[in-house]
Amino acid sequence: MFEMMMQRALQSVLVIFVMSVLAFVGINLVGDPIHLLVAPDASHEEIQLASQELGLDLPVHEQYVRFLGNALRGDLGNSFVFNRPAVGLIFERMPATFELATMALLLTALVGVPLGLWAGLRPGSRLHKFAMSFSIFGVTMPVFWLGLILILVFSVNLGWLPSGGRGETTSLLGIQVSFLTWDGLKFMLLPACTLALNNIALIMRITEAGTREVAVQEYVKFARAKGVGPTRLMTRHILPNVLIPVVTAMGIEFGHLIAFSLITETIFAWPGMGKLIIDSVLQLDRPVVVAYLMVALLLFVIINFVVDMLYLVLDPRLRTKAA
Repeated sequence: MFEMMMQRALQSVLVIFVMSVLAFVGINLVGDPIHLLVAPDASHEEIQLASQELGLDLPVHEQYVRFLGNALRGDLGNSFVFNRPAVGLIFERMPATFELATMALLLTALVGVPLGLWAGLRPGSRLHKFAMSFSIFGVTMPVFWLGLILILVFSVNLGWLPSGGRGETTSLLGIQVSFLTWDGLKFMLLPACTLALNNIALIMRITEAGTREVAVQEYVKFARAKGVGPTRLMTRHILPNVLIPVVTAMGIEFGHLIAFSLITETIFAWPGMGKLIIDSVLQLDRPVVVAYLMVALLLFVIINFVVDMLYLVLDPRLRTKAA
């Protein structure tokens, strides 16, 4: 098991290094931010001086070496626009994105897994047909269109929920969160549902397919023949085997929810990392964009590592192989 953990850790370090090169070089090939940072009437000497202060006059490979050296010390550069550490700006916005993604993942687990189990145990029933139709609808529905429809229905027409913003927040361990207040929950509900719909459909289909496959296995039939009750049959024999692909999908999707909630945060004016990265791209604020990509990559690596470790908990056969 220790050998497996070390192997995953080395692979993660290699992935981070390769992606840092691709992200840094790719961002530096797009436009020249110096003309957005100096006054329109700035002289050529002033532009050169500003480029030297920001390190933009160096070749790309020298800029990357400087960036890598600073990154190893936890410094991903200062924002060109805010003149503040880029990591600090991202960490300020991260709690809002993190709680929105967590709420969406919670909705996915509470809705997608039970519906998938129920539909998988009753193939051909009305519930099964409804679940499969809903999964197709959820997977194919564009996020931006769904968000606008929810705003139109629940905010504009019915007036039940707010259309944007984060609402009232409260402090939890020094971090401002909105899920602990009723007003904050109202503001969070629509964007969380928008983020969750696609994942609910995906997890429902994965769970349904896994349940149908496991339900016809010999050990399940044997357990039924022994008189094992439906609840124990589900929790002890079916669910643990279904959860392995579900955990994989939910782990990957949680990373997607955190890293790619740009459209949802923009539609609902949610003050998270997504809105920050959109503004930074428009302003060619390279340090913030690169820092965002590195933080998102690190989150993906950590989540995948945790999922790999959960495999060892859910599937004893993997522990035997690792040993």
